[in-house]
Amino acid sequence: MRTIKAEPLTYEAYAPYGTFYNMTEPSGYSLNGELHRFFPDRLTESYTTRTAFSPILVKKPEVMKITQAEYHTTTPEIILPINDDMILHVAPASAGTPVPELTKAFIVPKGTLVKINTAIWHLAPLPVHEDELQAMIILPECTYANDCTVVDYAEEDQFVIEV
Repeated sequence: MRTIKAEPLTYEAYAPYGTFYNMTEPSGYSLNGELHRFFPDRLTESYTTRTAFSPILVKKPEVMKITQAEYHTTTPEIILPINDDMILHVAPASAGTPVPELTKAFIVPKGTLVKINTAIWHLAPLPVHEDELQAMIILPECTYANDCTVVDYAEEDQFVIEV
């Protein structure tokens, strides 16, 4: 079975799949007051419908074997890992034909808001250290029901992620 190594998240490596910003260690220009520093508009997105903020809990598997992926044809997905660093696997948009051989895996630090561009293959994030990852998924309301294509990989296309 093919194995891919999860790599550190960098802007250059992740750029084909989306963008990100560390919300717990903000940097760059800020608007400052007596008690606050405000870092405006660090990650933006607009949806044509109501936005939903949905918690996800993901148990840490003994082996990070990836057997499926999903994509959304009309919307990017935003994820915020809350209690742990997370592993996020992504593959390029490919007009609905899975490309598991092009998958990359990234280690996203806890507190880093990450955006997955429209049509990028991915699935649920995985915890790095904790037994269960707590994360926030941000998508248009009901995306899971009306814009989510999940594909099961053939046995020969499945792979394992190593940290």
